Amino acid sequence: MVSRGRVHLTQTPIEWFRSFVDDRNTRVLDVTPEVLVASSFLPQPLHNDPADRILIATAREHDLTIITRDQAILAYGAAGHVRVLAC
Repeated sequence: MVSRGRVHLTQTPIEWFRSFVDDRNTRVLDVTPEVLVASSFLPQPLHNDPADRILIATAREHDLTIITRDQAILAYGAAGHVRVLAC
Protein backbone atom coordinates (compact mmCIF):
# COMPACT_ATOMS: atom_id res chain seq x y z
CA MET A 1 0.00 0.00 0.00
CA VAL A 2 2.96 2.30 0.63
CA SER A 3 4.41 1.61 -2.81
CA ARG A 4 1.05 2.48 -4.37
CA GLY A 5 0.78 5.73 -2.43
CA ARG A 6 -2.27 4.57 -0.47
CA VAL A 7 -0.49 4.67 2.90
CA HIS A 8 2.07 7.26 3.99
CA LEU A 9 4.59 6.43 6.70
CA THR A 10 7.00 8.59 8.67
CA GLN A 11 9.54 5.74 8.48
CA THR A 12 10.75 3.53 5.68
CA PRO A 13 8.61 0.39 5.29
CA ILE A 14 11.38 -1.84 6.70
CA GLU A 15 11.84 0.44 9.72
CA TRP A 16 8.08 0.39 10.32
CA PHE A 17 8.00 -3.41 10.02
CA ARG A 18 10.88 -3.90 12.44
CA SER A 19 9.27 -1.53 14.96
CA PHE A 20 5.94 -3.33 14.61
CA VAL A 21 7.54 -6.73 15.23
CA ASP A 22 9.72 -5.51 18.12
CA ASP A 23 6.91 -3.58 19.86
CA ARG A 24 4.65 -6.62 19.90
CA ASN A 25 7.27 -9.22 20.82
CA THR A 26 6.39 -11.03 17.60
CA ARG A 27 8.41 -13.70 15.84
CA VAL A 28 8.87 -13.69 12.07
CA LEU A 29 9.08 -17.17 10.58
CA ASP A 30 11.45 -18.00 7.76
CA VAL A 31 10.07 -19.27 4.49
CA THR A 32 11.77 -22.64 4.37
CA PRO A 33 12.27 -24.96 1.40
CA GLU A 34 9.84 -27.35 3.11
CA VAL A 35 7.11 -24.71 3.21
CA LEU A 36 7.73 -23.68 -0.39
CA VAL A 37 7.50 -27.27 -1.61
CA ALA A 38 4.45 -27.95 0.57
CA SER A 39 2.73 -24.89 -0.94
CA SER A 40 2.73 -26.72 -4.29
CA PHE A 41 1.19 -29.88 -2.83
CA LEU A 42 -1.71 -28.56 -0.75
CA PRO A 43 -4.92 -30.63 -0.61
CA GLN A 44 -7.50 -29.93 -3.29
CA PRO A 45 -9.28 -27.72 -4.06
CA LEU A 46 -6.00 -25.86 -4.35
CA HIS A 47 -5.99 -22.14 -3.63
CA ASN A 48 -4.89 -20.24 -6.77
CA ASP A 49 -2.77 -17.41 -5.37
CA PRO A 50 0.89 -18.50 -4.90
CA ALA A 51 1.50 -16.08 -1.99
CA ASP A 52 -1.64 -17.30 -0.24
CA ARG A 53 -0.53 -20.90 -0.76
CA ILE A 54 2.75 -20.04 0.99
CA LEU A 55 0.80 -18.52 3.89
CA ILE A 56 -1.40 -21.61 4.08
CA ALA A 57 1.58 -23.98 3.95
CA THR A 58 3.32 -21.95 6.67
CA ALA A 59 0.24 -22.09 8.90
CA ARG A 60 -0.05 -25.84 8.37
CA GLU A 61 3.67 -26.43 9.03
CA HIS A 62 3.63 -24.46 12.31
CA ASP A 63 0.08 -25.34 13.44
CA LEU A 64 -1.07 -21.72 13.21
CA THR A 65 -4.45 -20.09 12.57
CA ILE A 66 -4.78 -17.62 9.69
CA ILE A 67 -6.83 -14.54 10.60
CA THR A 68 -8.21 -13.12 7.37
CA ARG A 69 -11.05 -11.62 5.38
CA ASP A 70 -9.92 -13.42 2.23
CA GLN A 71 -12.89 -15.50 1.13
CA ALA A 72 -10.77 -18.06 -0.74
CA ILE A 73 -8.64 -18.74 2.34
CA LEU A 74 -11.74 -18.88 4.54
CA ALA A 75 -13.33 -21.40 2.16
CA TYR A 76 -10.13 -23.45 2.18
CA GLY A 77 -10.27 -23.45 5.97
CA ALA A 78 -13.96 -24.41 5.94
CA ALA A 79 -12.95 -27.41 3.84
CA GLY A 80 -10.76 -28.45 6.77
CA HIS A 81 -7.35 -27.82 5.19
CA VAL A 82 -6.11 -25.05 7.50
CA ARG A 83 -7.33 -23.31 10.66
CA VAL A 84 -8.82 -19.91 9.92
CA LEU A 85 -10.55 -17.14 11.78
CA ALA A 86 -12.62 -14.56 9.93
CA CYS A 87 -12.09 -10.95 10.87
